[in-house]
This record gives sequence, C-alpha cells and structure tokens, in this order.
Amino acid sequence: MLQARPLVLHSQDGVRLAARHWDPGVRDVGAVVAHGFTMHSGRADLQRISRVLAGAGIGVVALDFHGHGASSGRVTAGADEIHDVAAAVAWLRNAGYERVAVLGWSMGGTAVVRYAGLGGDADAVVSVSAPGVWFERGTRPMRVLHWAFETRTGRATTRVLKRTRIAPDAWSTVPQAPAEVAGEIAPRPMLIVHGERDRYLPLAHAEHLSAAAPKAEVWLEADMGHAEVATTEDLARRLARWVLVSCGMPAAAVP
Repeated sequence: MLQARPLVLHSQDGVRLAARHWDPGVRDVGAVVAHGFTMHSGRADLQRISRVLAGAGIGVVALDFHGHGASSGRVTAGADEIHDVAAAVAWLRNAGYERVAVLGWSMGGTAVVRYAGLGGDADAVVSVSAPGVWFERGTRPMRVLHWAFETRTGRATTRVLKRTRIAPDAWSTVPQAPAEVAGEIAPRPMLIVHGERDRYLPLAHAEHLSAAAPKAEVWLEADMGHAEVATTEDLARRLARWVLVSCGMPAAAVP
C-alpha cells in the first residue's frame, strides 16, 4: 500500500505549511489535493482520496491550509489560501512532474479555482462542492459557518472543537469570487463536480461556475452530499481518470 511522506512548504505570505507527498514512482502527472474547511491532509477522507489518485499513477501533494492541521497561520476562507496552492504546485514542478492539476473540495475548490483563474500555474482544475459566489446563507450549515467566521465566539469555538484557527480580519477587502475568475481558466481543462444532496451549497453554485466557465465539464452527482466525506472511491477513481486524460495521458494507458 502506498504511504505518504511528510513535507514542509512555505507560502508566499510566509506561512509554514504541513503537507504529504504520495509518490507513485513516476513523474508524468502531479496533483495538489486541497481540502475543505476544518479538514487537513491527515484526515481519513483526504488520505483515501490521495491514495486512489496515487494508485492511478498521479503524484499527490495533499496540504494543510493556513490555520489547519499542522500548518501555521490562520484561515482566510479561500483568500490567502491561493498562496498555499501555489507553494504545493511549485514543489511538484521542482520535483519533476511534467503536468500538474489542482483539485479542491469546498473551500479548497474555492482556492484552486481562484488560484488558476488569477493566473496560477495549473494544467487542469477540478472543483468539488465549491461555492461559485460568496455569502451563501440559505442553508443552516452555511449560517453556522458564517457565525464561525464572523463572531469572536464562533472563532473560539472552532479553535477548541475543530482545532482550526480563523483570522479575525480575514476579508478586509472582499476577494474575487470563484465565478468571477473561473472564465480565465480556459483553455485549460476544468471540471465542476457538485452533489445533488449537498446540505451546504445548493446546485446554484455549480450553475454559477459553469455559466462563468462554459467550456468546463460538469458532473452533477445524484447521491452525493458535500465535499470529501461524500467523495466515494468510485468518484475518486473517475476524478483520477479525468485528470490523467486532461493532462495528456493516452486513454488506453489510464486505469
């Protein structure tokens, strides 16, 4: 069974990042696996996804975002996390991976879309369960999330219960929403995945993204909930195949 080795990365804004490298032994395609809010690279769901990708021959760097897991810094809900994605992509490039895809779940999807849409170095982009626009308050889980970010009590509770550290002034200026920059990803391949049973973000968010990036491929998963927890091994294998084909691997060589 493939095992990951720990990495230490540093983002452009000086944050020390913990990460894990899953090495398949080839350097054709690498991928950044970017997690959602309160997750980190050591969680079982992230490791399961990373292991499936690596088993398909993709070199994976799964990182801990600002304020998550063993990384320093504080969470900024997809604003400064683009620097974390950049650090992971740079590591894969320096390690000799010829093509690099960026895959993100929920908040991580926000980060990879914004990273690539703002000119980041990615050959393919996968957004899973990500918001297209900001300030979704139409579902109870998202109202709780806003409470966590916007109140002192919420930030303290999240730090104690989830060991996730939130910046008190994360958005002094509101950053571009994913749908505002997604159109800049083309002609690079982009995949938008969203569960029809997502309790956090309605399907309208996938529609915002696809409207902004009309050349993107869209998978609406009938039985899927939200993000990593809802990503089955079957879906992870399909994501691996999409990444490999989108990064130029011949279809006959893709498991």
